[in-house]
Amino acid sequence: MFFALSKIFGFFTTPSNVIAAVCAIGAVLLLLRRQRAGTLTLTFGILLLLLAGYSPAGNVLLLTLTERFPAWQSDGRDPDGIIILGGAIDSDLSAARDALEINGAAERIFAMLDLARRYPAARIVFTGGSGNLLDNSRPEAPVAGQLLQRFGISADRVLLESASRTTDENAIFTRRLLLPKPGERWLLVTSAFHMPRSIGAFRAAGFDVEAYPVDWRSRGWIDAATPFDSLSGGLRLTDLAMHEWTGLVSYWLTGRGSALFPAPPRR
Repeated sequence: MFFALSKIFGFFTTPSNVIAAVCAIGAVLLLLRRQRAGTLTLTFGILLLLLAGYSPAGNVLLLTLTERFPAWQSDGRDPDGIIILGGAIDSDLSAARDALEINGAAERIFAMLDLARRYPAARIVFTGGSGNLLDNSRPEAPVAGQLLQRFGISADRVLLESASRTTDENAIFTRRLLLPKPGERWLLVTSAFHMPRSIGAFRAAGFDVEAYPVDWRSRGWIDAATPFDSLSGGLRLTDLAMHEWTGLVSYWLTGRGSALFPAPPRR
């Protein structure tokens, strides 16, 4: 139930969808000869579109997330295992083309292969089923498993979790699969903007992991004052940021996250 509700709620809280709805309502009001209300509503929608598309608002919203957890630094102690969250592989397209097809979160896959090479004794866990509400899409994990095999990673090191559809299911199902022992060191690989919600979900599931953020999407706070040079670029980042903020709030309210805005542990 939570999966379906999260997808539906997410659709109606996506800024580009909200803006489109406001503009559509304004157009309908004009067609109904409600000139004043229609003009004001349509003008408001256009202003929202310009703000979300060209202003640095999307960068500011996303940077607040991406800068929460710093890049992982090795202290000389090798990890016992590496967990990679799904979301980077287009499994249906990969199957149709008989080739690996990845999206804007491709850094998760590169990090998986790099870490598997750097730490040959570490177990590799890929967790990712299908997050599609309407279509019965293929899970990501088997595709990742085939890729690891192709790169010469021993199957004895690899565990695949294909049932999860949401981040909290990633955490719960992975913990059940691994039954981690006290003192073990596990790295969690996901996009930097997704790391706060992911860490919160794993902590709520009782699984202590270390953040290994990738896929930063910006140079840092220097981009907080940089406007976008295309409407689509700004809208894409604003949608992405609001999706994560909405997820953080919903996870906190439903007990699926350990805190509203999880932070790195104090050293």
